[in-house]
Amino acid sequence: MPERRKLTFATLDDAVRDAENLLAKGYNRAGNWDLAQVCFHLAEWMRYPVEGFPKPPLLMRPVFWMARNTIARRMLRKVLEKGEMPPGAPTLKESVAPVGGDPAAAVAKLKAAAGRFKTHTGPFHPSPLLGVLSADEGNKVQVLHCEHHLSFLVPK
Repeated sequence: MPERRKLTFATLDDAVRDAENLLAKGYNRAGNWDLAQVCFHLAEWMRYPVEGFPKPPLLMRPVFWMARNTIARRMLRKVLEKGEMPPGAPTLKESVAPVGGDPAAAVAKLKAAAGRFKTHTGPFHPSPLLGVLSADEGNKVQVLHCEHHLSFLVPK
């Protein structure tokens, strides 16, 4: 299995270009997800702040409330300062596509979601874990999220 790449994107457009390059040239996986799964996941997480987040499972809501009101902002600050998302964090099952999806469609979905996210002018919907993010925080989180997941796909 190849090693993960170290990626640094300045913008969401950089992330979309990277995904398009992986689609065009092929890639090897250094993780569990294929290109379609990565792009679907990233697109969903770009959609949530604009359209609204899925409701967490009932038993997780108090956990998210407690984290949001105690440690979440400190965790966010550390992620933004370090410029890196920690691997292995759990995610919403709704944001994970099954294996073997259409990579071209998923890359197109990512491109469209990035466009909507970038041009969104209203406030973001609050994250169940992080609460309300500023436009700058939201953009930085999205770019870091893209770097994290796309780093597991290594161009051929």
